[in-house]
Amino acid sequence: MIARFEELDWQPTRMGELTLRRRTDPETDEQIYEVKLGDEYLMSSLFTVAEEELATLGLASVEGDGLNVLVGGLGLGYTAATALLDERVRRLDVIDALPAVIGWHERRLLPVSASIVDDGRATLVHDDFFDVMRRMPRPGAPAYDAILLDVDHSPRHTLDPSHADLYTAAGLGSLTRHLSERGVFALWSDDPPDEEFLSTLTSVMDATAHVVTFDNRLTGTASSNTVYVATQRVA
Repeated sequence: MIARFEELDWQPTRMGELTLRRRTDPETDEQIYEVKLGDEYLMSSLFTVAEEELATLGLASVEGDGLNVLVGGLGLGYTAATALLDERVRRLDVIDALPAVIGWHERRLLPVSASIVDDGRATLVHDDFFDVMRRMPRPGAPAYDAILLDVDHSPRHTLDPSHADLYTAAGLGSLTRHLSERGVFALWSDDPPDEEFLSTLTSVMDATAHVVTFDNRLTGTASSNTVYVATQRVA
């Protein structure tokens, strides 16, 4: 029998103490998975609609087949798992800076872990997504048809100060070097559409902001996140 509250893993990281825990909803008996970094809640399996829509909206804007896709931020795995539902995806690389998170999925601790690690198209990579975007692509490295990013709370509320440069015109320009000719960059944000950031994004790519609304069982009201979708301009 599963306890009402279980700590499945705890790891110290450079950004704070990372905790994965599982609790059982006393009303529905549903198992809910939560991730905390220090005292801050990062994510919950109660709310996965926007993470799934990040993949759905991003890939809907990509043309063609045999797609190479990069996910920045593994988390609970819902963005990666949703991307793999698209049969056009040939290769999926998932980068996470925290080896503990990769370990959770390799140990199949989370509901969608098996669907990711057992899919031969998926590779989990321990690296810093933001550092990868700053670098020039390695010779012979695939250009990505889609880059799907869910790490920070929003462009204004980053988990680490070193992430902030990605959300500038220069940082976004560096990211486009990793995209194919008509590649797509999609970004999850916990904040409402940010016109200043959207203007910056539009200065580099053709971009729109989508509001994703979902039922919030904790408040009994609707909540929303934002998914930005931007397409590489053809010179």
